[in-house]
Amino acid sequence: MNGHRRAPSIHESFNFAFEGIIHVLRTQRNMRLHFAIATAVLIAALWTGVDKIELIALLLAISFVLIAEMINTALEAGIDVATTSFDPLAKLAKDISAGAVLIATVNAVAIGYLVFSDQVVNRSSRIIERLRDAPAELTLVALVLTIIVVIAIKAYTGRGTPLRGGLPSGHAAIAFGGWMAITNVVGDTTHWFLISSLAFLMALLVAQTRVESGVHSLLEVVYGAVLGALAVLVIFQVFA
Repeated sequence: MNGHRRAPSIHESFNFAFEGIIHVLRTQRNMRLHFAIATAVLIAALWTGVDKIELIALLLAISFVLIAEMINTALEAGIDVATTSFDPLAKLAKDISAGAVLIATVNAVAIGYLVFSDQVVNRSSRIIERLRDAPAELTLVALVLTIIVVIAIKAYTGRGTPLRGGLPSGHAAIAFGGWMAITNVVGDTTHWFLISSLAFLMALLVAQTRVESGVHSLLEVVYGAVLGALAVLVIFQVFA
């Protein structure tokens, strides 16, 4: 009996690769988030009818992010096996790999913006033209009503306080309600998409801080975001 290990077959190699992907999906929250966003982006690409070059750019950006996340996970696992105590170099290696994922993600966001910006502008211009002249008072009323609805739901569910915890997240509701209001009332049709995108990014950061601080679960934040955005949109649609 020799000591050589049999090389895996092609079928086994593919199986090992899929096991690695499944393991990262099961254990890494960021990977699950990347997969969900990638799915949404591809559906949006089909819905908006991007051309072949734009689709290639999106696929490359998605693959770049997923590969970077998997390499980051593998590197962290290898470092954890190699050392059981705090090592500044080990921390540095993890930080560098996390930075690589960040660069890939920022690149993907930039590509997505360049691909979808014209599509969204063309499809939404009629709605924006109809709503952009809405008075500031309507925005104020919409946000106040959003706060009232959030407090009412929290009172009904008996979870959390008006300013902390519970379903839905009031901060997320106001943040995404503000994003929807800004999108509707901005008057510069040339730059409205950029302004709306920046407001949406700010709303995402607000929602992310609520989850990271442990005040709200992801589900509570999502409920708040949807509630705030829909409440403001409905009010503008009815009264604008």
